[in-house]
Amino acid sequence: MSSVHAWRPVAMDGALAVVVAVLQSATVLTNPGAGALDLAAVLVASAALVAWRRAPLVPLLVSTLGMIVYAAHAQPGPQAAFPVMVAVFGAVRAGHRAAAALAGTLFLGVALAANLAGVPSGQDPQPIVQQTVLLLGWFLAAGVAGTVTRHRQAYLEQAEQRAAEAERTREEMARRRAGEERLRIARELHDSLTHSISVIKVQAGVAVHLARKRGDEVPAALLAIQEASGDAMRELRATLEVLRDDAAQERDQDDGPGGVPTGGPDDGQDGGPRENPHAARNEDGRAARHEDERADGHEDAEPVRAEPSGLDRLDDLVDRARSTGLPATVTVSGERRRLPAEVDRAAYRIVQEALTNVSRHAGGAAASVRIDYGGTELVVQVEDDGGARSDAPPVPGVGLVGMRERVTALGGRLRAEPRAEGGFTVRAELPLGDAS
Repeated sequence: MSSVHAWRPVAMDGALAVVVAVLQSATVLTNPGAGALDLAAVLVASAALVAWRRAPLVPLLVSTLGMIVYAAHAQPGPQAAFPVMVAVFGAVRAGHRAAAALAGTLFLGVALAANLAGVPSGQDPQPIVQQTVLLLGWFLAAGVAGTVTRHRQAYLEQAEQRAAEAERTREEMARRRAGEERLRIARELHDSLTHSISVIKVQAGVAVHLARKRGDEVPAALLAIQEASGDAMRELRATLEVLRDDAAQERDQDDGPGGVPTGGPDDGQDGGPRENPHAARNEDGRAARHEDERADGHEDAEPVRAEPSGLDRLDDLVDRARSTGLPATVTVSGERRRLPAEVDRAAYRIVQEALTNVSRHAGGAAASVRIDYGGTELVVQVEDDGGARSDAPPVPGVGLVGMRERVTALGGRLRAEPRAEGGFTVRAELPLGDAS
């Protein structure tokens, strides 16, 4: 189909040249004063019109010269101007208005001079002048038609460009929205599922440690929980890498839910979480009994909420962290009030991620959570006194990237780095906007 459309203008131009050649040849053959030179000039001038669309200056020159020869020798009348008019239209359409005006003026001047020279003495030349003026009007009409056609063609090209640009913009917008949605899903999966799985994994590891320390046989079910939770974390991490479309980069990171630890770099072990010595020192076996109570159904399961988690569940979040043996304190300053949904959820996820990383990576460390309700922003800060050093910062991973994406999307600022006195700090400043 494309080849047919490409050849259609060429065929139409060829047909136009043939029709003009036939008509002009007929005028030559019926003109007693015309000869072979006139016929050749007419045929050459008509044949040049084949290129009026692709190379408009060529037929303008050839047609003008050929018809000047014919008009000056045989005085054929107004019909000799038709090939020149077509060439003028093509030249103006292509933007060569000066050349078209020069060609039209030259042809009309030579034709007028030749016709006036052939007028018998005593005959009134006024009809010849009127005829030339009429031809001048037709030449002007051809120029106007060429100008209108040029503007219309430019408008159509601009419209096509705008349509293509709009289509490209829509596609880019759709791709960007799809990418943002994938990132949002990855963040939600990482911040919710991996936190819960990490708690299970840490508590199972503590229970195994306490059982071995007391010389008891470790239940096979407990070992299976520890292994299954590790596998679940690894598989979930792989799924998140696909969602984030960043598998190559994430493959080089450590295998963990937080990516970058809040308390220090990961130990690189794949068989399970780093055992928390502080939790191991709790000889009362609180973590193991807590897990056993959940397994036996003695403790009610946490109710499933339809609404996303926010700071109203901060106490539950900290209690779960404490159940793994992590000493944690909470300080809230300012007037507590209802927050915008996105800010509330982001603050909760930041605290959740930071506590998870302290529990997994900063063995024996204590964490402090501070929530400051300001007039225009909410400040969330989580610190630990672990072994992270400012001269050896951890490599950023999924956890820190997710935090930064959340904070940046809200127009806030995030600082996550080792403290000078040891340990790690995560500080997020979230603007409240009009909803504050």
